[in-house]
Amino acid sequence: MIARRSLLAAPGLLATPALAQGEWRPDKSLTMIVAFAAGGGTDAAARTIARFMEKDLGQPVVVLNRPGAGGEIGFTELARARPDGLTIGFINTPHIVTLPMERRTRFRLEDFSLIGNIVDDPGGLWVRADSEIRDFAALLAAARARPGAIGYGTTGVGSDDHLAMMALERASGTSFLHVPFGGSAQVKQNLISRAIPLAVMNVAEGVNEVRQGVLRPLAQMGATRWEPLGDVPTLKELGFDVVEGSMRGMAAPAGLPPEILARLSLSIRRTVDDPDFKASATQQNLPLRFLGPAEYLAELRGLQRNYQSLWDQHPWRE
Repeated sequence: MIARRSLLAAPGLLATPALAQGEWRPDKSLTMIVAFAAGGGTDAAARTIARFMEKDLGQPVVVLNRPGAGGEIGFTELARARPDGLTIGFINTPHIVTLPMERRTRFRLEDFSLIGNIVDDPGGLWVRADSEIRDFAALLAAARARPGAIGYGTTGVGSDDHLAMMALERASGTSFLHVPFGGSAQVKQNLISRAIPLAVMNVAEGVNEVRQGVLRPLAQMGATRWEPLGDVPTLKELGFDVVEGSMRGMAAPAGLPPEILARLSLSIRRTVDDPDFKASATQQNLPLRFLGPAEYLAELRGLQRNYQSLWDQHPWRE
């Protein structure tokens, strides 16, 4: 079972408050490491956030893409940087906590100072709009009639999509056929072209196709319903305690001085509260959920325990 959380909203701030006396101020540009390729969803979100942090911190924030090995290359570079506040990075679940379970990595969760979470994008189950599978109950019935025969596409082994389906299979007593792809665009393409009957993607990755009448969501995996898909039930509502998605937040190397951590977290909070940023997030279909450093660390540690339990039961190597 993987249990997660509800989405939070925060009031907007119309202006940036003045800095308190003695508050940390960066004296040069910051580097934001993104462990995924330029042009992807994480990169687009990071570049939007960087623009708003520049305004708040008074220094440029330069995005540096370090893709590869499921995020391991970028995460490692971030963990090994100087803890001076000038190198920060985007971190994503589940990889930030699951990669050290899957193999020997040069980073662990303890190697980071958690600054704040920004996005929490729940998972979803998707079929084509003309699919004979009309709802979640019909999906379970089809899976029980043909165990292991219904293929579902994800963004890869060990992705949040894959781990969500593993948890659902255990909770529902069903068995599906995993078909991994290199990214959500490929998953959607293969679903739309009828190469696979089912896709497991985050809600932000399919909502545009729903509006175009191309895809139909069967269920979403947030603790509560995401507002743009307010008529789509959660798995919890359907009787299955599976809450899963991709959290995306900011971290720095471990050992960050408290005053620098506090200032960077404040900058992220101001960014998430900024009405212009909220408008950009809406355009990008980003479900926002700010968590401060302590809350964010507690959330990741909880996920770490849940994923470790899942790994101990059934390692997800293929």
